[in-house]
Amino acid sequence: MRGSGLKRAVLGVATALLLPLGITVIAAPPATAAFTPAAFDFWVDSPVMGPIKTRILRAADGNTNRVVYALDGQRATEILNGWENDTNVAEVLAGWNINVVMPVGGESSFYADWNSPSSFLGAPAGAGSSAANTGSGATEAMGGGPGKSYRYDWESFLTNQLRWALRDRLGFNPYRNGVFGLSMGGSAALTLAAYHPDQFSYAGSFSGYLNISAPGMREAIRMAMVDAGGYNVDSMAPPWGDQWLRMDPFVLAPTLIGNNTRLWIAAGSGLPMQQDLDIPIGAAADRLVRGSPLEALALANTRAFQVRMNTLGARNVVYSFPNAGLHAWTNWQDEAYRMIPDLSANIG
Repeated sequence: MRGSGLKRAVLGVATALLLPLGITVIAAPPATAAFTPAAFDFWVDSPVMGPIKTRILRAADGNTNRVVYALDGQRATEILNGWENDTNVAEVLAGWNINVVMPVGGESSFYADWNSPSSFLGAPAGAGSSAANTGSGATEAMGGGPGKSYRYDWESFLTNQLRWALRDRLGFNPYRNGVFGLSMGGSAALTLAAYHPDQFSYAGSFSGYLNISAPGMREAIRMAMVDAGGYNVDSMAPPWGDQWLRMDPFVLAPTLIGNNTRLWIAAGSGLPMQQDLDIPIGAAADRLVRGSPLEALALANTRAFQVRMNTLGARNVVYSFPNAGLHAWTNWQDEAYRMIPDLSANIG
């Protein structure tokens, strides 16, 4: 157990960085990889993206009626979904007799149907380095691969090809499912629920960017997407047009209320949890320096969304604003634990 001296030191580093930087987009550090032996690969073809892997963990009681989709964050890999890679949330959900659907891939995609393959200055995919998952957008921006050699088509995949394949091959109920995600995935969960209310009766956002049309947000997302895989936000959606507004949960608030979608909306304070401090001091400082600014931005977006929903008289939302929580898996895992009973009561 680390003492108060470490906590003061780490908080001091974060404060010193946050004040001059204002809104800063830095990625949270990866955690140790994990693998759930009971989960299995489920491959489905997308007519645009080709074969897409999803990891499935069946409900403990074998039912096929209760289904939730767990969406990854901006640094989603092509190997495992972060909910499996960095948490035990899938196993907990299965223990609650909920089938877990974990799409794999979609780095920086926002799980949207993009306007075009990601490119810069019209350069074709693969014109530069083909390096992937280097952690540096500078080495990946001109490369090929997911969302660059082809156009991202994630919303269509999740709500069409994957949905019906789960029904036809596994017997999963395609209606009144849940969907939740962190950061990029939290924003996407609300968008999916807004446009596909028959499929999703429940949506959860943890540290999501729920007011993407606010001043400065597009450029913040631009920097984040360049850093996370070297993607161009202009390829996703032109600035301030209908396609961009279609992705903004703030704009979609009346639809989410009209659909009576049950929502779980959460963001941390940007202060560390004890778990973030009970690690070597260098790792704790790094986690805080990276995770605190992003969570502060997510919290501001989430509070703005809350004000919007309250102004419209929403009665279909649970809000969770814990006193501690970084833009990190420690926060999102604990938030999922808090959400699961409410999710269980509102799907299937």
